[in-house]
Amino acid sequence: MPSTSTSTSNDAGHERPHPMNRESLVDHARALDCIHCGLCLTTCPTYQLTGSETSSPRGRIHLMRAVAEDRAEPDATFEDEMNFCLVCRHCESVCPAGVEFGAMMEFSRGALLERRPPGPLARLARWVGFRGILVRRAGLRLAAMGLRTVQLLRLDAITSPLLGLRGQIFRNLPRVPTARERRPLPPVTEADGPARGTVLVLDGCVMPELFGRVNRAMTDVLAATGREVRSVPKHVCCGALHAHNGELDQAEDLARRTIAQFDEVDDSAPVVIDSAGCGAHMKEYGRLLANDPEWRERASTFAARVVDLTEELASPEATARLQERLGDGHGIDGPVTWDDPCHLCHGQGVREQPRQLLDLVPGLERVEMSGADSCCGSAGIYTVLRPEDSLDVLDPKLESLESSGAKTLVTANPGCHQQWQIGVGKTGKDVEVLHLAEVLERALKPR
Repeated sequence: MPSTSTSTSNDAGHERPHPMNRESLVDHARALDCIHCGLCLTTCPTYQLTGSETSSPRGRIHLMRAVAEDRAEPDATFEDEMNFCLVCRHCESVCPAGVEFGAMMEFSRGALLERRPPGPLARLARWVGFRGILVRRAGLRLAAMGLRTVQLLRLDAITSPLLGLRGQIFRNLPRVPTARERRPLPPVTEADGPARGTVLVLDGCVMPELFGRVNRAMTDVLAATGREVRSVPKHVCCGALHAHNGELDQAEDLARRTIAQFDEVDDSAPVVIDSAGCGAHMKEYGRLLANDPEWRERASTFAARVVDLTEELASPEATARLQERLGDGHGIDGPVTWDDPCHLCHGQGVREQPRQLLDLVPGLERVEMSGADSCCGSAGIYTVLRPEDSLDVLDPKLESLESSGAKTLVTANPGCHQQWQIGVGKTGKDVEVLHLAEVLERALKPR
């Protein structure tokens, strides 16, 4: 194998393995020790669509090793297979060898950006999206205002026939709420009743603009369990979308910025997340910055403080307080079903807590949906980049929802929330899509 340099400098002057370094890719694949048993095949949504070995986790690992060992080139076919993957990480849940496939995909996508740079228009779109809008609150607000104007003027309905599947998705996007609903969280929300400590919460990038009500529901429910809730006004983006799409330098920079901004507010309180994708990514800051000697220990310490909202609320102390406060006047149509966000069940191993919390609500009828832990096809920006594949992945989920008889679908990730609303809107189903925090907030008895 040819000898190659194993590190490069990023903009901050830190040394880390280069994502397209062939030697590091081989070492990475070997360390993960895929045994090619095939258990991942039945869980992989893209393999289920195509029946092609190369569209499975096992097949993609074969391709990665072939490229790393100079037996194949990272050509257009390789690039398409890497981008076809939804990185749902369902394969990780069933892998007996503990393969960390999500981390491998991040490396490979970062590699492709350097080996096969996209064309000028794609580069411009990535720059605007990843380095312009997502990392700046002003950019996010401007984008939300623009989309709201389009929706109010019904331009989305008018133009959708010209855009094919993307037009269907565009027309069925969640309605952008009013400016009042998009207001940021207050810096401090006092505990409701006897206080039992402070938590920090993530506003997020997209959440305040599309799902501000979810963030407020989160703070209300946390306060009801006795937590003082503090937001981090300076923070915008954790870098999850950047990492999932190969923008690793930017993801590392945003991780450092996130840690510094949260620690400035409180450097010891738990960090509670109501977005599964963000939570899974922030719990892996230690891995992301493992080769940065100045930040790796601090990143691991921070990552250990990150908890999903359902983990926090399912603790004995919080559950006891919730049982005192939850009533049956929730106004939620039943039956209710829970759909596991991939980055919650497969990325974080959180499965039972959401169901336990739903079962706390008096009078709420919960039904289980088949395939609840399979991917809905959202996968960050996958819906926009590959709309046909995204909707094909969603179709069996919609059939499972129909079979369950549920009138309310509950989830806990903005991408999944939007995907379900797109699917429900496209099919005309009479189903409400809610975040778990909204369900619990509606059931809180007034004090």
